This record gives sequence, C-alpha cells and structure tokens, in this order.
Amino acid sequence: MLKINKVIFTYKNKISQVLVLILVMPFTSQLIFPQSHSIMSYNIRYDNEWDKVNSWEIRKDEVIKLIYEYDPGIIGIQEGLLNQVQYINNALNNYDYFGVGRDDGKDKGEFCSIFYDKTRYDLQKSSTFWLSETPGEISVGWDAALERICTYGLFLDKEKGQDFWVFNTHFDHIGSIAREKSAELILKKIASLNYRNLPVIIMGDFNSTPGSPPIEKIKTKLSDSFEVSIEKPKGPVGTYNAFNPTMPIDKRIDYIFTMDFKVLSFHHIDDRLNDNNHISDHLPVLIHAQ
Repeated sequence: MLKINKVIFTYKNKISQVLVLILVMPFTSQLIFPQSHSIMSYNIRYDNEWDKVNSWEIRKDEVIKLIYEYDPGIIGIQEGLLNQVQYINNALNNYDYFGVGRDDGKDKGEFCSIFYDKTRYDLQKSSTFWLSETPGEISVGWDAALERICTYGLFLDKEKGQDFWVFNTHFDHIGSIAREKSAELILKKIASLNYRNLPVIIMGDFNSTPGSPPIEKIKTKLSDSFEVSIEKPKGPVGTYNAFNPTMPIDKRIDYIFTMDFKVLSFHHIDDRLNDNNHISDHLPVLIHAQ
C-alpha cells in the first residue's frame, strides 16, 4: 500500500508541475525582459491539401501551442488563408488582428495579418498596400508571379504610452526585380507615414538571403535584428526548412528589422511535432526589444 501511495503521490506531483509550467509560460518572457516588446514573424505555410503529412490540420494546434509558449505581444503571419487566420484568432485569448486577402482586398488569398495583445496595445490605424507600381490597387508588381502585399499598423503601447509602427510583408518568390522594388516601396511608405519619427518594425518572409539587394536596401534605414541583438542569437542560422526534418537549416529568408529599438534577444524557434517533423516549412523569428 505504501508503494502504491508513493506512486500516486509522484504522479500527482508531476501533474502539478506541468500545470504550474502551463500557468507560468505566458509570463516567462516578460519576467526575463520586463516591459520589452516581444515580436514574432511566422510563415505558417498555407492550408494546402497536397501537404498530406504536413497538412494544416495536423500542424494547427502546434502553431497555437508555440504562440502560447513564447507569448509574443505582436505576431506577423505570412501565408495565412482566411480559415487559418480565423482559427488562430479563435484560439488566442486577449488578441485581436487585422489584415486582408491579397487576391481581392477582402478575404481571398494570402493574408499578412498582424495579431496583437489588446491588453497591452491599442491599434491606432491600419491598412494594406500592394507591392507593385500601383500600391493602392489589387495588382501584380514588376516581374512578380503573384499579388504581394504589406499590411501595417500604428500601435500605442499602453504600458509606456509609446507609439510605433509595425509592417508585415511577404516578398515574391520569383521576381528579383519585384523583391528589390518592394523593399524600396516599403521604405518610401514608411517615409511618408512616419513624420513623427516613431520607432518602426518591418518583418516577414522576404524570400531573400542576407547580402542580397532587397535586404541591403532595407538595411540602409533599419537594422537587421539578427545582427544587432545584445544576446547571442538562438537557434539555427536559417529559417527555411522545406519540411525536411534532417536538412540543415541555414537558409535565412525571414527577418525582423528595427528602427529606434534596442534588440535584447533574437531566436529562430526550431520546435517540432512529436514525430520530429516541422510545424511549418519556415521557423518563426522572435525578438525582444525596447
């Protein structure tokens, strides 16, 4: 009987430890970096019926689990279709989001939605423009294969009384001219909007490696958080994994750029499913900044 009681006690003790961990997780980042902004960029891979073992249905709960574990205050997603955006929105407590589909400016095609913790931030204004010669219209730009968009918002940090801009985008995977012109267009947009010289975040999937023209163009005005993080960056060097669990992750095409922020930490998060498969074909990028 003593042995059985001991086993029961040990089991209950482990359950209690797990419950404590779950309760503590959402507060961990703010305990480590008090009053910092936690920003995540995440290409979640669109809901594609051909993905089979990597389907959204298999991955979606792990995406939510990852978000809860790392507790970002602001999340920019790429490749989210309407059903995916709605699923994430319904699963997250205390978050709101904005964004439109790139195909019709409403609900069709990829969203570059921005989710935010509404207990910490107030959204002052938001909009979306197309990465093209006619950014105010639904359009394909330059040599791009598809419509591409940038969604942005002006936020008020209610804790600090500070306003700042966040831009979230996904550059074309085919057109090299389009990628470079998209970088120029976003910088021009920031220059026209940011007359108060507020801090700025640009994040997303840029389909561009370090040193390429689009990245170098953005770095003329903003800093690559990977390069300026006070803490040594964590995780693999790259972000694109192609859903290959054994492939070295050394291709970096997802970024968070900052203007007038101090980047405290940087992390390419390589969490996996139980079978060691990837949660998406891109790793999320997470920074803490002040």
